[in-house]
Amino acid sequence: MPLLLITGLYVGLESLPLPRRYEYVGSKLILALIILVMMYFPAKVVVLALRRAGQQNPSLLRITQPAAFVVRTLFGVLGTIIFLGNMGITLTAVWTTLGVGSVAVALALQETLSNFFSGLYLLADRPINPNDYIKLDSNQEGYVLRIGWRSTVLRTLGNNYVVIPNSTLAKATVTNYSAPESRMSYSIPVGVVYGTDPMLVEKTLLEAAQEAIQDGLEGLLTQPEPSVAFIPGFGDSSLNFSLSLQIRQFTDQFPVQSDLRKRIIRKFQAAGIEMPFPTRTLILDKSSWGNLRGGSDS
Repeated sequence: MPLLLITGLYVGLESLPLPRRYEYVGSKLILALIILVMMYFPAKVVVLALRRAGQQNPSLLRITQPAAFVVRTLFGVLGTIIFLGNMGITLTAVWTTLGVGSVAVALALQETLSNFFSGLYLLADRPINPNDYIKLDSNQEGYVLRIGWRSTVLRTLGNNYVVIPNSTLAKATVTNYSAPESRMSYSIPVGVVYGTDPMLVEKTLLEAAQEAIQDGLEGLLTQPEPSVAFIPGFGDSSLNFSLSLQIRQFTDQFPVQSDLRKRIIRKFQAAGIEMPFPTRTLILDKSSWGNLRGGSDS
């Protein structure tokens, strides 16, 4: 259709007796349409190729839209330059103005451009994805709602939004609790008093975990099975154990550990296992004890 339109305009200009002014305007209109077609169809081919690549490789699908925008912009600028050159407009002054203006714009939009290119990096490299639960080294954490060109939005467990500039996110150390899979291991530290049989402690902790699995505790996985280790071991006032579990996702740790702690307390009470509190033993020599006794007598 564009080619037929250009052909019709050309035939009309050649066959109709028009004033010179209209012939000039018509010729420039045809030139503009030809340049438009020359720029439009290659840009369309490149955009279609990008979309086809995104359909064949889903990992590229997220960057096809910004890449298509860049391709259209480049071809549009190129077509404008060609048209202005054929119109007899000297581009030296334009390039000088654009050069100075681009420097000023780059300085003014430094943060915006940084966020934009960081957004492209996040879309291409995919360290995070929507619906992932992440935590930054600055302690912001939450579910990823969307990754925009300027910022990334998180939804916290308190159902609030945290808007993080892409440049900040790209430079941050990010822990992704949803990758490589949402399932994760979790350890519950447990301490008992010195003198307690470690084998009895391990047996009791495993019984509490198995009981929770049999009761169908939401978020607690059956495989791999729970395990107990005498780690970190000897503490200042307690023997310290770790009950290791597999949970479905990061947010399941809160109800799981709350339920298991209540089961552990009940099991320890039934088995006669005591949980310690910090204690200190003071050993006084005879002179110190005598001074204390003398002070108390006076």
